[in-house]
Amino acid sequence: MTMLSASPSIKPVVWIGSTKADLRNFPEEVKDSIGFALYVAQQGGKHADAKPLRGFGSAGVLEIVEDHDGDTYRAVYTVRLAGRVYVLHAFQKKSKTGIETPKAEINLIKSRLKRAEEEHAAWLERRKGTKEHG
Repeated sequence: MTMLSASPSIKPVVWIGSTKADLRNFPEEVKDSIGFALYVAQQGGKHADAKPLRGFGSAGVLEIVEDHDGDTYRAVYTVRLAGRVYVLHAFQKKSKTGIETPKAEINLIKSRLKRAEEEHAAWLERRKGTKEHG
């Protein structure tokens, strides 16, 4: 009889800004798809539909694009910061022309990435402090 080893550690999801509330407003099927892609990221994997978001210099910022009833929904997250998955933005793409992510959305993602980096640094400091005292 073979014993299954314990599952690899699941990284926590950290929601930046209004992303969790924004995602809650999406249709159920879209929430399910995005939720599963985030779960794959939590396990250290990359969902087949997750693509690097252009303009961020590496594969560390990813987006999931879901089409539903003629609308397009996107969720952007980063796995750049070890140990956690930061969800940076969730939005419905309104523009019917072009596939480019609108500049305002990119600027919001950039500012939330900066917030995620600050939050991550603070989290690492807290962890370091508890290890020294524990």
